[in-house]
Amino acid sequence: MTVKEKAAYVKGLIEGLDLDEGEKETKAINAILDWMDSISSSFGNLEEDVDDICEQLSIIDEDLCDVEKEVFGDDECGDCDCCGCDDDEEFYEVKCPSCGEVSCFDEDTLCDGQIDCPNCGELLEFDLSDLGKCDCECDCNPECDCDEHCECGCHCSEEE
Repeated sequence: MTVKEKAAYVKGLIEGLDLDEGEKETKAINAILDWMDSISSSFGNLEEDVDDICEQLSIIDEDLCDVEKEVFGDDECGDCDCCGCDDDEEFYEVKCPSCGEVSCFDEDTLCDGQIDCPNCGELLEFDLSDLGKCDCECDCNPECDCDEHCECGCHCSEEE
């Protein structure tokens, strides 16, 4: 429910009380309702403005990416979209489950375990405990030098 919808709901609740319009308390409550309505309208306008700014920023970002490709060449930015990464650093694209925007993060950031989404501020958490494990659930150790192999081809320490 938006702020404006919540304000309208509260206003409806108070109007349903059938308060005497001549009473001081009713006048005070009505003044608070008017004030709340003004604030909720302002919030609604701010939300629209922020959405417009985000849309314009995305367009500018795309244009800047095109300029960077012209100036630095297509291969400067690798797999991620103009994140300014060096060729030596590996970046990973992460899609935010809240806003759906894709952002690039380096390995150190992912290893920290969490970061706020740069688009919507939602906390993104990363569980890297399964990295390096194969999908066959064999308790394999990727560092193992034994000659035994699972069906998936990985080295493992289990007896077959």
